[in-house]
Amino acid sequence: MKECGIDEAGRGPVIGPLCIAGVLIDEKDLPKLKAINVKDSKLIQNHHMERYAKKILDIIEDHKIIVIQPQEIDAALNNPNLNLNWLEAIKAAEIINTLKADRVIVDSPSNNLSAFQAYLENLFQYKPKEVRCEHKADANYLSVAAASILAKDAREKEVKKLKEFIGIDFGSGYPADPKTQKFIKDYHAQFPEIFRQTWQTYKDVLAGKKQKKLDDFE
Repeated sequence: MKECGIDEAGRGPVIGPLCIAGVLIDEKDLPKLKAINVKDSKLIQNHHMERYAKKILDIIEDHKIIVIQPQEIDAALNNPNLNLNWLEAIKAAEIINTLKADRVIVDSPSNNLSAFQAYLENLFQYKPKEVRCEHKADANYLSVAAASILAKDAREKEVKKLKEFIGIDFGSGYPADPKTQKFIKDYHAQFPEIFRQTWQTYKDVLAGKKQKKLDDFE
């Protein structure tokens, strides 16, 4: 039986893309993932991610990675008929329809598992024998853990390209990172396309800037 595991990386950052990956593997090859110690990407240090990804690609039959840029994330969040969960479901369905596995396992971003799975399945162009949408699937299924590593590796490469392009180290891109916070304050007007402008962290910086301008007239 062919299995497809799907996971994402970069859901929370205010800078850069969200990456969703799917892997297609024959279930008889799952022990090979275990043999190379595949696990949830959150348990792997970033400098080891590419090495794991290369080993995974040697084992699996196929894969697909979708990179969702900040503008598309913002458009989804500004659309009354969409949200980040539905956007992830749309992209996951695109991967599933491409890889066409017998069994599909998705690390669900939504707390409402049944609603997320129903939305996802409505986007299928074929009928898998089995579909599972679960929390922490990356910790419980090797195919999903492998997908999480490919997604994280893709996200890390995208962030590296961004830093090389703008010539500034903005840190991790996550809102809690002080280096990221400083970068937003200093460069939000210069590089607007790399930010998720619907994120509260970004809005707060802009609101602070506007308030300072108003204070100049008092």
